[in-house]
Amino acid sequence: EAQLVESGGGLVQAGGSLRLSCTASGFTFDNYAIGWFRQAPGKEREGVSCIDSEGKTHYADSVKGRFTISSNNAKNTVYLQMNRLQPEDTAVYSCAAARLIICTEYYYRSANDYWTQGNQVTVSS
Repeated sequence: EAQLVESGGGLVQAGGSLRLSCTASGFTFDNYAIGWFRQAPGKEREGVSCIDSEGKTHYADSVKGRFTISSNNAKNTVYLQMNRLQPEDTAVYSCAAARLIICTEYYYRSANDYWTQGNQVTVSS
């Protein structure tokens, strides 16, 4: 069964770092854009970052300069390194994969083929 599996997340103090991982099983990331999304309580889901099979990346303005997305094709895994975390980064973070989509600011409006269940990231002040 093709699926995405997410790991990472947890509780960290403001200014700290966390890394999220998103691994595909049953398919490879070739011709896919992989994105990270987050949803805070009472707020709409927002796109955080994406990367595509050509290595093109995009970041939301709110995380630019603090978060870094990367991929390890040999491990079929995409990472989101989150540095200088702030309380406003607290949310459930999910990973998604969209086939034949490139990573641009418009990716976040695309229909994704796979989603993870989401992991909680909590940043305390």
